Amino acid sequence: MATIKKLLIANRGEIASRIIRSAREMDIVCVAVYSDADAGARFVAEADEAVHLPGTAPADTYLRGDLILDAARRTGADAIHPGYGFLSENAGFARACADAGVVFVGPPPAAIDSMGSKIEAKKTMAAAGVPVLPGITIETDSAIDGAQLGARVAEEIGYPVLVKAAFGGGGRGMRIVREEGDLLEAVEGARREAVTAFGDGTVFLERYLDAPRHIEVQIFADTQGTVVHLFERECSIQRRYQKIIEEAPSPVVDEALRAELGSAAIAAGKAIGYVGAGTAEFVMGSDGRFYFLEVNTRLQVEHPVTELITGLDLVRLQLLVAEGRPLPDDVITAGIDGHAIEVRLYAEDVAAGFLPATGTVHGFSVPPLPGVRVDSGVSAGSEVGVHYDPMLAKIIAHGPTRDDARRTLARALAESRLHGVVTNRELLVGILREEEFAAGRIDTGYLTRHDPVALARSWRSPELVPVHAAAAALAAQAARRADALALSTLPSGWRNVASQEQHTTFDIEGDEVEVRYLVRRGTTRVSVAGTSLVGVRVLSASPDQVDLEVDGVRRSCAVRTYGSTYHVDSVLGSLTLVEQPRFPEPGDRNEPGSLLAPMPGTVVRVPVEQGQLVEEGATVLVLEAMKMEHSVRAPVAGVVSQISVKPGQAVDLGAVLAVVEEVSE
Repeated sequence: MATIKKLLIANRGEIASRIIRSAREMDIVCVAVYSDADAGARFVAEADEAVHLPGTAPADTYLRGDLILDAARRTGADAIHPGYGFLSENAGFARACADAGVVFVGPPPAAIDSMGSKIEAKKTMAAAGVPVLPGITIETDSAIDGAQLGARVAEEIGYPVLVKAAFGGGGRGMRIVREEGDLLEAVEGARREAVTAFGDGTVFLERYLDAPRHIEVQIFADTQGTVVHLFERECSIQRRYQKIIEEAPSPVVDEALRAELGSAAIAAGKAIGYVGAGTAEFVMGSDGRFYFLEVNTRLQVEHPVTELITGLDLVRLQLLVAEGRPLPDDVITAGIDGHAIEVRLYAEDVAAGFLPATGTVHGFSVPPLPGVRVDSGVSAGSEVGVHYDPMLAKIIAHGPTRDDARRTLARALAESRLHGVVTNRELLVGILREEEFAAGRIDTGYLTRHDPVALARSWRSPELVPVHAAAAALAAQAARRADALALSTLPSGWRNVASQEQHTTFDIEGDEVEVRYLVRRGTTRVSVAGTSLVGVRVLSASPDQVDLEVDGVRRSCAVRTYGSTYHVDSVLGSLTLVEQPRFPEPGDRNEPGSLLAPMPGTVVRVPVEQGQLVEEGATVLVLEAMKMEHSVRAPVAGVVSQISVKPGQAVDLGAVLAVVEEVSE
């Protein structure tokens, strides 16, 4: 057995911080690697040493195995932990580590390779007795007889059927077929798309489960041949096939089903010679029958929920196994203690279709409630850019029961403070407090049945905007009074004409809202968007705190100001308000029909030409940001009168990309 003395973490953000925490507790020196964009990141400061990888894009930095290994050589690191994403499931990198005499904290390369092909993975699992969905493979050069294929699907699979590209992912080449008449067209279309995207037109067909549950099982294996499971996680709440809420254990898995899932997961691990931490993923229908989906050959984002119900440190176990040590007894005898739920806090605009958001994090805090854990890679001053995944933090709650954990997590999120970037926090709170979720009636179609925007607003009080707008206006007035160089002894808001109201206008979620107010001894008047607030009393007002009574209800509002932006937090929730200039500069408005960049990014495609007629909703440009492509569409039918950018060009938020002039019929 070899003892790891110095560990290089080939990752960034919250997972890098998470690995550093466990490694340092084991007296292991930690080395970080960082890109230009991450020079000021928290994980870099937390590491004992750090190596700069010049550049910003992942392909130039964190995905460069040669640079990672060179950093290990220069620092004398004897092991590399890849975290998740990036190089964590790269068999070639795992082999390169072995060739360089560096321990790869992960499974053997052969185990990673065995899961690279969906078809071969299913064959391996079926041979090991793991339940798999019935399927049919169509090779890239095979001729297709529509009638014969339809007969085979009806006999061997049944409808609905899912058509998928055998190589690659991201939904490319994926089709759902519900009737035999649509089968041939779907298969041929999937093959064409697979060839374009992956260079191989091989597809496979398997039974499609409508809105199944997504259940996964944590497995752990050591080099002595012991393979165990550490129970299941429910990961059914997803958007864009990306998990956003995970929990352990699943609310619908009883002891008998848990034993079946665990046995299948262990069989999967043994079939591929697994070592270390891995996850066997399954889909489960409403009848409780489950089927193999894939094995993730790495640590999962949602591993904290397993840690909280078992009391185990999975990163520590990874490092022990990498040293060649057997799994400790507390792993072999692990049990379930209570329930844990995790939410992924993303920088994204839910109302804009989960569009990733960028900006500077001005402040981030989560109330220290009992049972709440925060895994985060950001703090005040952190920059959220376009090059990496927009996840800011994972917030996890543990309690004796699922309902205890759910309620605690909802409260912790509702009272959290995160300023500077748009997040999905309101949606997460809305889900946690929603009736079906509370009852455990969830599946992968949850956010199809429930409107995300409505969920995000479901817990918003009608008083939020008027009270917070009034608080922001009063705080701004107090700040101006505090900064006054002359007549500073006069009361804030003093006027020669006592009846004259003060006023200011804020942009609140795209709407202009005017606040008019008059505060005098014995007289307080406030109106927001033309509606007078009833029974207003200002008990105190400072630049960062306003104690306000409206209609007999007293609330304290915390106000944080960054330039012209105000963040107001109270028991009602959070609101961001941008103060509008009283006298805008002439010519600062874009011409009608301007398509603006919804985020900083890079133009990857311009499928239209200047002068071209386009229909409403037609794609005018495609931007790439945060590892995803985003289409910018024509808001109306019209003529593309201007194209201001070209492929490969980087653009800032709000930049004019093109202009579409509406054509009247």
